[in-house]
Amino acid sequence: MKLSKHLRDAGYDLIEGPVRNHKLLQLWLKQPGNEAELYYSDINHAFNSPVQLTIAEDPAFSVDSSKTNEYGFNIGVSLLDEILKSLGLGNLELSAKVKSGKKVTIGYDNSLTKIVAIGEVENYLSMADFRHPNPVLLRNANRNNILVITGVVVAKNLVVEIAPDGGWDAGLTASLNQVADGKLEFSGSSQQSLKMVSCGNTFFPIAVKANRIDFDNGIFRRLEPVTDTRNFF
Repeated sequence: MKLSKHLRDAGYDLIEGPVRNHKLLQLWLKQPGNEAELYYSDINHAFNSPVQLTIAEDPAFSVDSSKTNEYGFNIGVSLLDEILKSLGLGNLELSAKVKSGKKVTIGYDNSLTKIVAIGEVENYLSMADFRHPNPVLLRNANRNNILVITGVVVAKNLVVEIAPDGGWDAGLTASLNQVADGKLEFSGSSQQSLKMVSCGNTFFPIAVKANRIDFDNGIFRRLEPVTDTRNFF
């Protein structure tokens, strides 16, 4: 199954950009015509509520390397360069070493999903006040410009395959492994797809579930999922 569809069916958006600082209960600002940007690192920095929010693991949803997105070569390598930069592996400069191919498939493995129940967040906001007087926050709330992250999928491994349009240079795999210095593992012969697996031991975010906070004249109304129509992250 396509990775983005698997995520979207569960209400998540795949993170494809270089920013990977997404965490549960962050508030992001999404104004019309602009990209989403981090607004508050925690909902409690903007709101004060007697409701305590609980972070839980969702064992029913996961991502593995059987679910991938397939891209044209140049698009895929461009995306891959951004992902590697976000993981602190930008020194690999893969696009300078792998200059042609047919396609690139990108997936992830060893994932974990963390959530906060939507009902809890709605209860929290229905009983909340701003932590301080804040006309700008009120303006953005009334314009429905604020998103709250209610789910994050994290993974330990990035899994990539690059299909050649001919063959690879004989020493490519060895040279890439040398530069990767144990942080990435490359495999494949000169005629096969080049496979790359990250060897990290820490989790990094790969997808988020975001909900728009719907305010009307300073009164919270509901949370609205944003995933099904637009990718914000």
